[in-house]
Amino acid sequence: MAGTTMQLELSRVVQGRSRLGVLKGLGRTGQHLLEVPGCLLHTHFGTVPHLTQDTLRHLTNLPSVTQVALSDVAEHQDVLEEYKDGFRKFAGLHDAVLYCSLHDPGNLYPTGHTTNKTVSVWGSGGRIELTVAKFMALQKTVQPDWYQSMADGETWETNTSRKRVRKSVDRTLAHLDECLLVHQKSQELDGVGVFGVVEGGDILEERIRSAKETAKRPVAGFCLDGLRTGSMDQALRTQLIAAVTKELPEEKPRLLQGVGRPDEVLACVEAGIDLFEGFFPYQVTGSGCALCFNFDIAPDPERAVLELNEEKPTAGEMQQNGDLNCDDQTQTTRFEMNLKDKRYRDDFRPLVEGCGCYCCKNHQRAYLHHLLVTNELLAGVLLMIHNTSHYQSFFGALREALASDKLDLLKQRVLGDGGQTTERKE
Repeated sequence: MAGTTMQLELSRVVQGRSRLGVLKGLGRTGQHLLEVPGCLLHTHFGTVPHLTQDTLRHLTNLPSVTQVALSDVAEHQDVLEEYKDGFRKFAGLHDAVLYCSLHDPGNLYPTGHTTNKTVSVWGSGGRIELTVAKFMALQKTVQPDWYQSMADGETWETNTSRKRVRKSVDRTLAHLDECLLVHQKSQELDGVGVFGVVEGGDILEERIRSAKETAKRPVAGFCLDGLRTGSMDQALRTQLIAAVTKELPEEKPRLLQGVGRPDEVLACVEAGIDLFEGFFPYQVTGSGCALCFNFDIAPDPERAVLELNEEKPTAGEMQQNGDLNCDDQTQTTRFEMNLKDKRYRDDFRPLVEGCGCYCCKNHQRAYLHHLLVTNELLAGVLLMIHNTSHYQSFFGALREALASDKLDLLKQRVLGDGGQTTERKE
């Protein structure tokens, strides 16, 4: 994209696909960077759910890129236009790098409202229909550092017809061309990157066509849409992503929308994805759960010997003594513990042993259980602190694993010995 300084520098490509590197030149000054594989900071209207800006400062290793969705912003367009200084200053984000997506990845939205000329987003007041002109006017008002182009992403539902999928690819390319035309004439968007959107549902040929055509346009990077958790089998998703990334230029970042579960993140990184949306900790927090999966690839040798020598309890014993059982049916996925469960009432351990977050250093499972069953707002605050910290540390471990040839070990740690994960209930 003319004017944008965003640049992906890869330091390693492992087994032909998994990419390790740094996305440089981010922000208006070009001084920010984001390590890949990485994820963005998920917000609602610029605020991390449950947390204030002051609370957020207590979290280390947060990503430099903050995601805001047009579905949150569109209904406040008049206020922002009057304000004139852009969304970053309006929301008090100051130094953050701003990425503007079409939809909030944490929410499902109704389908059946896209036309050849418009797409719809859903704010708190209901549906807002966007033409290219309105979409681009919003981008000029928000003044992000990069944004996702307008797209017809309504083919993520299973059993979408081939004809509908083809139409989605055609519309998305037409929208991209129109957005680029307006973008290149807009002084306000000078130096802002546009991410082209790759559609194609579950049809391989359409995915490849969408990727090839989008790659011909002057885009700063790519969003892979319509592959969200629950929309298709993981093996098919991985196959489609691997086929798409083959068609995309190596030097531009690939962002996957709507996928956040650790097992799926690992599979998608292996298929060539660089960036993920950071909504998963918010979803886990919303169901009263704490992330607790293991990603320790450099365990203490003494502890490793102890673990080898001690007898492993059975699943039944683990449930009786209140220890963590990641295939527990009271949990939404096996990566989290459901703290509403009464077994945590008298459990005075931290959420995760060895976790350095504020919550684990200062509070026990029993206290979180009490806060949840009495509907205290503090429960969401403490869980969000822990879940965000745990999730970001997982991405740190993922980068370390790629750098030190320990990806297989990380997969063993994260996936454990269990089979498939149960689907999250929306």
